[in-house]
Amino acid sequence: MTASAPAESTFLTLITGAGRGIGAATARLLARQGHDLALNYRSDRASAEALAEELRALGRRVEIIQADVGDPAQVAALFDAVDRRLGRLTGLVNNAGIVAPSASLDGLTPERLRRMFEVNVFSVIHCTQQAQARMSTRHGGAGGAIVNVSSRAAQRGSANLYSDYAASKAAVDALTLSLGHELIAHGIRMNGVRPGVIDTDIHADSRPAEELPALLAATAQGIPIGRLGQASEIAEAIAWLLSPAASYTVGAMLDVAGGR
Repeated sequence: MTASAPAESTFLTLITGAGRGIGAATARLLARQGHDLALNYRSDRASAEALAEELRALGRRVEIIQADVGDPAQVAALFDAVDRRLGRLTGLVNNAGIVAPSASLDGLTPERLRRMFEVNVFSVIHCTQQAQARMSTRHGGAGGAIVNVSSRAAQRGSANLYSDYAASKAAVDALTLSLGHELIAHGIRMNGVRPGVIDTDIHADSRPAEELPALLAATAQGIPIGRLGQASEIAEAIAWLLSPAASYTVGAMLDVAGGR
């Protein structure tokens, strides 16, 4: 017997930086909720393909698409690929983000700052512009929802670690409010999630591996809930903001940080 093709979903969502951590957890949850998915990755094709195969086994249509979302030309190509392979987009999760090795002020080089803001801030603008062109009810679209992944560091800062990362996420907060108010006139809801300290491998990008266990254990002691967060807990918040259940939520930031 020949297996039938997966049925087309009502929801088609693009997740940037989907290969690991919060992006991958969000993809898993949305697939279980019936979303077809475009999974963006920059360099780790093997992880993205393994995730896609896992989600296809749930009966979903899933495509992986390589692009550096810090480059507007690659962003345009990414969205064109979604159009060709999957169809009309209904949701976008601006999840791609980077940190850099911990540094104080004198370590914030021009090159580091440029890359930090290209990926963490400019990508949100470039991806949202492309999504608007496809979703906007003023352009013949059916509307949609966008969720930006920020960080509690946007409000708490990150002195002597990555002040530039905190600043980039504060910019994401400002964009979420401003563009949220602008895009709702196009039938597009934009909101954001501010995760606290989440137990993912992104921490290895900022500190030597041998320092991480003690650092994260000490950090957990300062969180009211008494532990680090899980990527799946952030995924739940993202999925809710994408869903019709959040239909009256516009330009909002949802803190998912264990009370920190």
